[in-house]
Amino acid sequence: MDYNQLVSPRTVKALMQQYQIRFKKRFGQNFLVDRNILQKIVASAGLQPDQFVLEIGTGLGTLTYALAQKCRQVITIEIDPDLVTVFQENQKLDNVRLVAGDALKLDWEQLLKDQSWNGERVSLVANLPYYLTSPLLIKALEGDLIFDPIVVMVQKEVAERIRASPGTKDYGLLTLVIQYYADVKIIAKVPKTVFVPPPEVESAVIRLSPRPPLWQVERESLFAVIRAAFSQRRKTLKNTLHDLCQDWGVPDQQLDHILHELNLPPTVRGEALSLDQFCELANKLLACKK
Repeated sequence: MDYNQLVSPRTVKALMQQYQIRFKKRFGQNFLVDRNILQKIVASAGLQPDQFVLEIGTGLGTLTYALAQKCRQVITIEIDPDLVTVFQENQKLDNVRLVAGDALKLDWEQLLKDQSWNGERVSLVANLPYYLTSPLLIKALEGDLIFDPIVVMVQKEVAERIRASPGTKDYGLLTLVIQYYADVKIIAKVPKTVFVPPPEVESAVIRLSPRPPLWQVERESLFAVIRAAFSQRRKTLKNTLHDLCQDWGVPDQQLDHILHELNLPPTVRGEALSLDQFCELANKLLACKK
C-alpha cells in the first residue's frame, strides 16, 4: 500500500472497518486525504536522499510513505496500538521504522542512533496531534537535535499565534518562545474537508527553521520575564512583573527606572513588547538582581 491509495477517503474508511478501529478523539485522529496538501508538506521539507526524517503520528502511514520516497530513513512514532497493527501489517518499505510509544516521553536522538544515524541532516515532519502541539514543538526546539527543518500540520489558530505580531490578540508566550528558537513561515492553510473524519477546526502547515538565538540573554531568565508578563494580560507590565522583581530583589523604583530607559510608558502591557524589547528588559532586570 502507498500514499496514492491512502489519500482516498474510501480506502481510509475501508481500513478502519477491516480492522474494526474507531477514530479516537483523545489522540487527535484526523487522517489527511488530500494529495496536494501532502505534496506541499513533503516539498517544503526539502528532503535529500541521504538524510533522516522523524515523523510524529504515523496514523495509517499516508505521510510516512510519501516521506520514505524522498529520504534515506523515516523513523515514525505512533501511540495508538491499533494503528501500529494496521501499519505493520500493510507497509513493506525497508527504509521505515515504526516506533510504538509516546513521542513526548521517547528519546528522539536515541531512536535515530538505533537506526545508524551519525549526525546526518535530520528533519521533523508531522501532522501533529493538536492537543500536544505546543509541548512537542518545544521539545523539538529545546532538545539537542537540530532539525533542518521542522514542517508540521497544526491548528490554524496555533499557526496564527506563532506568527503573531506585538499588540495583537494572538501574540503571547508561545509566539515568543517559538520565535526565540526559529524562523517561522506558514506554508499553506488547510480546510477541514481534506481529513477523515473532518476536525472541528481548520489547519495550517508551518515550517520552522531552527537557528542559534539572535540575542545575548540568559534563556531561563528571559522566559521567566515573558511568562510573568503574560500571566495576566489585562494588567500593566509593571504589575505583572511585581512578584518576579520581588523574588529577584529588584525594587519598584528600579523597575520604573528600567521601563523609562526602554522608553516604555508606565501603562504598557506585555503584549506590546517585541522579543527584542523583552531581551533588553530581561538583561536590565538581571543586572539589578540581588
